[in-house]
Amino acid sequence: MQASELRLALAEAARYDRKLLVERAAICREIEVAVLGNDEPEASVPGEVIPGKEWYDYEAKYTPGLTKVVIPAPLSEELTREFQRLAVAAFRAIDGAGMARVDFFLEGDRILVNEINTIPGFTETSAYPRLWEASGLPYPALIDRLIQLALERHADRRR
Repeated sequence: MQASELRLALAEAARYDRKLLVERAAICREIEVAVLGNDEPEASVPGEVIPGKEWYDYEAKYTPGLTKVVIPAPLSEELTREFQRLAVAAFRAIDGAGMARVDFFLEGDRILVNEINTIPGFTETSAYPRLWEASGLPYPALIDRLIQLALERHADRRR
C-alpha cells in the first residue's frame, strides 16, 4: 500500500470511529498451540495454519478443505518447546482455566503472541481437538478431561 492510499484509508476509517489502530504487516507463519488444564496447564504439539487463500478470512477459516493445519508443525525441537512454554505462560497470564488455543506469528526467528482463544472451536475444521489428538489425547479422553477440569474448578470456587 502506498502512503497516499494509507492516508485515504485512514480518512475513510475515521468517518466511523474516532480511534484507529494501525499495525505493521507481518510476513510470517501462523502457529497454534492448544492448552489444557487449570493450575497445571499443559501444551499440545504446535500446528501450522496454511491458508488456502491470500487472506485468512472467515471463508478461508471455515470452508472445509480450504485451509490446511499441519500437525505437528514443521519446527525444530527447540522452537516447539518455546511455543509450548509461551502458550502455557500466556494461559497463566490471563488466569486461564480448562482450555484455550494460543495463536502465534513466527516472523523469522521472532515469536509474537497473536491471540488467546479461551473457547476454541470443536467443529470438523477446528484445530484444538486435532492438536490434542496428535499429542496423544484422543477426542473422547479430551472431552472427559475437560469435564474433569470444569468440575475441579467448580469445586475450588465453592470452597
